[in-house]
Amino acid sequence: MIDSYASSDDAAVAIAGARAGADVIRNMYGQRLSRIDKGAGDFATAADVEAEEAILGVIRAARPGDAVLGEESGQQGAANAVRQWLVDPLCGTLNYAVGNMLVAVNVALRDGAAAVADPFSGEVFFTDRETAWVRHDGVDDALLRPTPSTRLVDVNLDPPFPSAPGFRAVDLLACPEFVERFRPRVVSTTLALAWVAAGKRAAYVTDGGDLSGSVHFAAGIALCRAAGCVVTGIDGVPIDEAGRGLVVAADEETHGLLMSMMHSLPDD
Repeated sequence: MIDSYASSDDAAVAIAGARAGADVIRNMYGQRLSRIDKGAGDFATAADVEAEEAILGVIRAARPGDAVLGEESGQQGAANAVRQWLVDPLCGTLNYAVGNMLVAVNVALRDGAAAVADPFSGEVFFTDRETAWVRHDGVDDALLRPTPSTRLVDVNLDPPFPSAPGFRAVDLLACPEFVERFRPRVVSTTLALAWVAAGKRAAYVTDGGDLSGSVHFAAGIALCRAAGCVVTGIDGVPIDEAGRGLVVAADEETHGLLMSMMHSLPDD
């Protein structure tokens, strides 16, 4: 099956990789899994490691000359390679470890195709960089259409908070304008980015440094850009090496409202 993707386009490789990882995550769900401590309260499980190996197997077979940066295995190949895959085999490890199914499998070619798989819904969100689609259980591709109609905004409250005290995501939830206009959600997985692209969320907000090259965020960012979402840092400028955090909104109006609210938050 893996060899059949050797002549496929990059989007097919990303989809195959994400599905391979998702199969592992789904099959190992509910088991007592060993943990690998990463420090500062972070850890990986055996499922993270096995899912990443499955994804790397697809990429190695289809694109043996490409570099890969994996969440668990680190850099393989030149870090400055023209073609580099970014792999996050299980985004939402803590959720998964306690029996919560809100997780994602992220596979992205830097500045190229990407896929985000939901192991439990059977959905794979993917992009060839130009357009973005969702495939459910291997069939029925549908174009992703972002919309703010749900009024649901996911806010990442996990540390670190590098922009504090100037910006703290939790303060946004107490903003009267936010309460009037939106309803907050906290899922602690970048699956929320795919949901913005798919119209299941109006927006997503997180603090952080430059997230464009992060194994956690690259696939979701690629999806949202291809779907037509507004993607910036928390300072409202395009994300790049000097950027901070991430604000992804279904449309310009929602993005503008969030930026106005964030800029009105009091500095401590």
